[in-house]
Amino acid sequence: MTSKGAGTAFSRKNYRLSTEPEKSKVTGMGLIHMLCRFSWKHSSAVLLNPAQLSLRVFSATLVSDQVAEGRLGPSTVVLDHTSGFEGLLLVDDDLLGVIGHSNFGSIRATTCVYKGKWIYEVLISSQGLMQIGWCTLNCKFNQEEGVGDTPDSYAYDGNRVRKWNVTTTNYGKSWAAGDIVSCLIDLDEGTIAFCLNGMSLGTAFDNITRGAGMAYFPAISLSFKESVAFNFGSRPLRYPLLEGYFPLQDPPAADLVKAHKLLGYLKNVIHIGIDVTEGKLVEKDTSMWQLQGEPTVLITLAHIFNYFSPLLCKVYLVEDVLMTFLLSILERGGAVEAHPLIQQLLDLMWLLMEEYEVHECLKQLLMSLLRAYRFSPIIPDLGLQIHYLRLTIAVLKHEKSRKYLLSNVLFDVLRSVVFFYIKSPLRVEEAGLQELIPTTWWPNRFTKEGKENKEVKEESAEERLRRRAYERGCQRLKKRIEVVEGLQVQILKLLLNNKDRGGGEASRYIFLNKFRKFLQENSSNRGNLTVLCPPEYMVCFLHRLIAALRFFWDGHKAKSPATVSSEDDLAAKANVVIDPAELQAVTMDDLDEDEESATSAAQRPSAALAIGGALARPGWLSSPTLGRANRFLSTAAVSLMNPRRPLGALEKIKVRTLSVEQRTEEDIEGSHGNEGLLLGKPPEEPDQPITENSLLEVLDGIIMMYNLSVHQQLGKMVGVSDDVNEYAMALKDTEEKISRCPKRRRDIHEELLKSQKVFSEKLNHLSRRLAWINVTIYSKEKMQDIYWLLRVCIRTIEHGDRTGSLFAFMPEFYLSVAMNSYSALKNYFSPVNSMEELPGYEETLMRLAAILAKHFADSRIVGTDIRDSLMQALASYVCYPHSLRAVERIPEEQRISMMKNLLAPYEQRPWAQTNWILVRLWRGCGFGYRYTRLPHLLKTKPEDASLPSLQKPCPSTLLQRHMADLLSSDRDLAPSFLNSVLNQLNWAFSEFIGMIQEIQQAAERLERNFVDSRQLKVCATCFDLSVSLLRVLEMTVTLAPEIFLDWNRPSSELLLRRLAQLLNQVLNRVTAERNLFDRVVNLRLPGLESVDHYPILVAVTGILVRLLVDTDAQGVERATAVLLADPCFQLRSIQYLLGHAEPSALAAAAPATEKRHFSLHTYTDYISTEELVKVDKMLNHLSEESKQAAATTLPTSEEDLCPICYAHPISAIFRPCSHKSCKACINQHLMNNKDCFFCKATITGVDDFTKPASS
Repeated sequence: MTSKGAGTAFSRKNYRLSTEPEKSKVTGMGLIHMLCRFSWKHSSAVLLNPAQLSLRVFSATLVSDQVAEGRLGPSTVVLDHTSGFEGLLLVDDDLLGVIGHSNFGSIRATTCVYKGKWIYEVLISSQGLMQIGWCTLNCKFNQEEGVGDTPDSYAYDGNRVRKWNVTTTNYGKSWAAGDIVSCLIDLDEGTIAFCLNGMSLGTAFDNITRGAGMAYFPAISLSFKESVAFNFGSRPLRYPLLEGYFPLQDPPAADLVKAHKLLGYLKNVIHIGIDVTEGKLVEKDTSMWQLQGEPTVLITLAHIFNYFSPLLCKVYLVEDVLMTFLLSILERGGAVEAHPLIQQLLDLMWLLMEEYEVHECLKQLLMSLLRAYRFSPIIPDLGLQIHYLRLTIAVLKHEKSRKYLLSNVLFDVLRSVVFFYIKSPLRVEEAGLQELIPTTWWPNRFTKEGKENKEVKEESAEERLRRRAYERGCQRLKKRIEVVEGLQVQILKLLLNNKDRGGGEASRYIFLNKFRKFLQENSSNRGNLTVLCPPEYMVCFLHRLIAALRFFWDGHKAKSPATVSSEDDLAAKANVVIDPAELQAVTMDDLDEDEESATSAAQRPSAALAIGGALARPGWLSSPTLGRANRFLSTAAVSLMNPRRPLGALEKIKVRTLSVEQRTEEDIEGSHGNEGLLLGKPPEEPDQPITENSLLEVLDGIIMMYNLSVHQQLGKMVGVSDDVNEYAMALKDTEEKISRCPKRRRDIHEELLKSQKVFSEKLNHLSRRLAWINVTIYSKEKMQDIYWLLRVCIRTIEHGDRTGSLFAFMPEFYLSVAMNSYSALKNYFSPVNSMEELPGYEETLMRLAAILAKHFADSRIVGTDIRDSLMQALASYVCYPHSLRAVERIPEEQRISMMKNLLAPYEQRPWAQTNWILVRLWRGCGFGYRYTRLPHLLKTKPEDASLPSLQKPCPSTLLQRHMADLLSSDRDLAPSFLNSVLNQLNWAFSEFIGMIQEIQQAAERLERNFVDSRQLKVCATCFDLSVSLLRVLEMTVTLAPEIFLDWNRPSSELLLRRLAQLLNQVLNRVTAERNLFDRVVNLRLPGLESVDHYPILVAVTGILVRLLVDTDAQGVERATAVLLADPCFQLRSIQYLLGHAEPSALAAAAPATEKRHFSLHTYTDYISTEELVKVDKMLNHLSEESKQAAATTLPTSEEDLCPICYAHPISAIFRPCSHKSCKACINQHLMNNKDCFFCKATITGVDDFTKPASS
């Protein structure tokens, strides 16, 4: 391989061309001469020697490169990563891309200019805080000051839409990810300007400093995680050069001439054919050209590629020559399959180029396509994106190229997920949405809470026409976007192809290994900034992957009729059967997890639900990426256990050495029809093996992707819809003000008209942008994808639940995705599409309710975070009527089990959420408890209306009945539950009082002081907890009053006394005039908005009314006696409820007659007349009973009082220590502690004590 010239020996590869004696004699050098003369004639080129096809004369005809005047530095311009910015920025290997890794890092290029006109481009990958421009060598930057913040640096900031040079002013337009900023400097005129996507933003700076020692470097400052890529001229500039401007790096002019000339020769060769019989050349259809092994053509092409191949390794030439040529082939339209020439050219490249040259060429070609797709501007027909995707498909259709790109480029070098992203235009006018959606519309029938008002009259004819025109525009947009989405799905179908005709591993299995590695890099605490995939890309990738997956699964179903359709549930056959013997056989020693150190494993939170008992848990079960062995436990939860043989020695070795990126088709799919490494046999069909396990692994990855970042991104994009609602309300309010404005106030009228114009323009912009987002993210098809994921997760969890203790090994993200996907469907998609229209919606809602009801207290789940998430999901579930009815439809035994778990003692577990659930089940039935917002609060912002806490009361009488039955029938459950509730109430209210004392003391200081907002928040939380605990007590007293009033129960009297004690304490603290509580409420501090008299007093009143009015005579008598016997009882506290202030307070408040006293009579919108009558009856009853009690009470000696409470006489003596107290104190103490108050001896018994009569 050393000689160059004619014949069959070449410097690049050896070609053996077989000749047959039957062929015509018009072959060999004669045809080569003819072919060369034709190429020379049609190329308008330099003279060639046809016999040798030598291209050496190129060097004599090309103009030599000239060093451009006005530039200093190396000819190859890159970022200067050695000038002190290490650690503050992450610079790509090509020294052209940079990611911020500090507060505000800065970096400049290696080349500067001092004369002439120059330009470079910056490709914006994220739209955050960045300042791009020029600086001099003398500029010193730090993490607070960057480009534009020093005298001799100038910058444009599209995030804040400003220009910077020490001072700042408005300039330009806002940029978005996918935009290209062109930075221009004219050192002859002393001006700096910028362009955004080729559109000039005007001169930013003039009269910049010039002269001796002044040379300007391209420079950038960017904040944390922001990323850009520079193009100084190493690639063709995306937008045409302005006249007189030059890129900082000269294009390879000589190589460009060579490449275009050689491409012309290549076109000529494929444009003609050789008629061997007649010995002449004939023109042929280029698109139908095929590589058929004709010796003459091959020799000619080999000569061309001898010179062409080295050029195709250079990025500039690949993008400017090769990619442009390939795109021109597809410009004729039609399906990609109608252009086989690209496949033939790729075959030719693999035949005639060295392997390393093909690899480099394909890598640069895909990188150029990715950049072109990502940074192409949005136009109405999305033609540019479609064009680049079509070429990507054409390249990936070539099997050998596809496999190389999958193995080495798509996930290793490129961020190939970009191909599946459709960027959202920030500037709708540039995207052509004004022409596509000429008429805008937005819903304007909103209440003050922001919800659509169903009671408002029907829309007008004009509004109906606008809405329909807007919907037609949205449909036009949807059809065009669906074309792009279809092409993206085609790419994934190629990557998931497992029927490749060539040898080696199929594309699907290469993709699966790379996909698993991709998920590892993007999972929590694993990836670094250079490899993390932005969440907006993940959303699009997920939907395209679901479409491709369901296509292949349904195709597999057509071949295997027993397989369940993806429409029903893909997870129905995804059962992993695990043998405990295998789990014990494969230990941590057997699995050499060299990828992850013990330290990193300890720091990373476990993704599984629990560690099941004493069962040894292999390392590959702990990671969401399933570790080195890649056990496919998360695809669908473990099912019923079948006997299964333990791993043999050879298989253990295989597991031990199996890397994520080394797995083969046999490892993934299984061999000889058996389960392989991943799956066992489904218990429903033990004789029928599962195939297409690779599809199940894709499904597992999809669910993991949703859990990583997709759900959070779906929540972020809802902000545009919220903005539309806010502006629509503001516009409606402004129009109402205009209609009410007096004619004489023309100044006000003009200002209102200006506001109306601003709101209308903003709404026009937002409504078009919202149309794009609804089509790309919240469309009906996307909603069905998320719903499908929800059903898959539900089925998986149900299967896992049946496995008993092995359920502990199911990765927790299945539960997270089940909860989050339902939340997304309800909160993010519902404004556009209705959940009720989804197939099987009611059944799915009930199945999810059953999962939440069962697993929120599941002992197999020990992870604190996932338990809290389940609890919060159930709490949210019972706030909405639709989902609450689903809870009521689950089987009765599950409902009773759920209520029993909710009534478990509050100690040793998070109790606030379970208490909240009980309160929601009661809300709407309690005394004065039918409000959505507290009466003293004004209406809040529109977006708050969807919060669970602001939903209208929807009590569940069915679940209340279950609670009553449990409390009445289980004599051990009720005392333990109520004891814990009373303990928590005592703690919460005491903490609240202590904190408001501190707040009051701070407010009374003369010097200026600030109260910590966190302290205010904690204080308000303690108050809310106190109110909710009181409501749970009211619920218990109402549903099962015998727990307190049936003194045949051993703990009833004690519970009633404790309840009375707490109620009196609360009333005394809250009802005293001008006391601590009253003063803090009147301060109206931000953060304490919920602290008011009404919520806590009506809760206490509800309990008292139930005990003293709504029960039988015996119960009233017992409750009254206990309440009056409590030393803290004060009748004035009860009188306060109805506005009967004590005389001393009235006298003191006489000057301030405007001060209003609290009274339940003022809340007639919240308290019914019947309830007020009951309060009056209770007050009269207590007034009479307190008078009688005062008349009959005998004075008690201080020596006879209980030394603990000093409220009751001594009535009990302890064994064996003989210390004494009242029964109430010792009984309450023994519920939590068995040691004596005084001597700490263990109490074995308590006897009644009666003081002996004095002699």
